[in-house]
This record gives sequence, C-alpha cells and structure tokens, in this order.
Amino acid sequence: MLCCGFPSDSPEQYFRFYFNQTGGVKILSGLKSFSKVENELEEQRRPSLLDVVVLQDHVALQRESLIRVQADRSDLRRCLRNMEQKLQHEIQDRRDISSDLSRQYKTMQTELTHKVKRLEEEVSQLKEELALCQEELRKEKREREELEEEKDAAICDLQLKLDNMETDYEKILHETLDSLTSQLSVARQGWEDRSTSLHENYKQALSEFGLNALDV
Repeated sequence: MLCCGFPSDSPEQYFRFYFNQTGGVKILSGLKSFSKVENELEEQRRPSLLDVVVLQDHVALQRESLIRVQADRSDLRRCLRNMEQKLQHEIQDRRDISSDLSRQYKTMQTELTHKVKRLEEEVSQLKEELALCQEELRKEKREREELEEEKDAAICDLQLKLDNMETDYEKILHETLDSLTSQLSVARQGWEDRSTSLHENYKQALSEFGLNALDV
C-alpha cells in the first residue's frame, strides 16, 4: 500500500527511493534525517493502520448490511410472491363470487320476470272479474230499483183501490143505512097506523059492550 508518496513503509526502501531521487548528492543529509523520517513514517503509519481497521470495520458493516439487504430482498421477494399468490386467489375468488352473483342475478331476474308476468295476468283476470262483478252489481241494482218501483206502484195501486173500496163501502153503508132508516120509518109509520086502527077497533068493541077503554 502506498502512503504519502513513498513506495513502502520500510526505511531501507525509503532510503533507496530517496537516494535515487537525489542522484546521490544528498546522501549524507538523507542519512542524518533518516531517524527523523523514520519517526514521521511511524507517526503516519499509525493513522494508516487505524484507517485500515476503520475501513475493514466499515467494509464488514457494509457486508453485513449487504447480507441483511439481500436477506431482506429475499424475504421481500418471498413476501411479494406470497402476496401475488394471495392476490391471484382473491382475484379468482372475486371472479367466482362475481360469476355466482351474476348467475344468481340472472336466475332472480328470470324468476322475477315470470312472477311479474304471472301477476300481470292475475291482475288482468281480476280486472275482468271485477268488471263482470260491477256489471252484475249494476244489473242487480237496476233490477232492484225496478222491483222497488214496481212494488211502490203496486202499493200505490193497492192503496188507491183500498181508498176507492173504502169510499165505495162507506157510500154503500150510507145508502144501506139510509134505505134501512127509510124502511124503518115506513114500517114504523105502518105500525103506528095499524096500532091506531087496532086501538080504535078495540075501543069500538069495548063501547059495544058498554065498557070504557079507560076503565079496563
């Protein structure tokens, strides 16, 4: 791993690199500053190791995250497949229910159509029967009215006849009474005349015998 532009973390390799770069002119100054450079490299090396550890931890975390993501993705795919299967089942169930409801609706519609037709026929028949009953009722009402009129006319005729008969009977009774009274008067007059004649004859017969009718 390259760090800070040097080919390696080894001091010898750094020295050779430094020697090649300066062309051998600054060998002594390089030797003098070797310990200083070594210290700097050591100081730079520590953060680099720390960075490596941090990077390794980060990579491990990323790997774990990737594994979890892959596991979650697998779970999501499995859950998605299950949901798709459930959705397909629900769609099929809905289709079955819709088909069954459609069949029931058609059956109910057919039955309702037949029932409505039957009820319309019954209503038509009942209307005809009602019309016949109303006609019979009107006919019976007319006949009853005619019968009432005939009965009233007969009652009036009978009442008139009774009134006439009563008048006739009263007239006949008066005539009979008048005739009877006249006959009684005539008979009474005849009885009185006969009684007077008999009384005179009786008085005359008594006087012939010298008797007084008042003394007898």
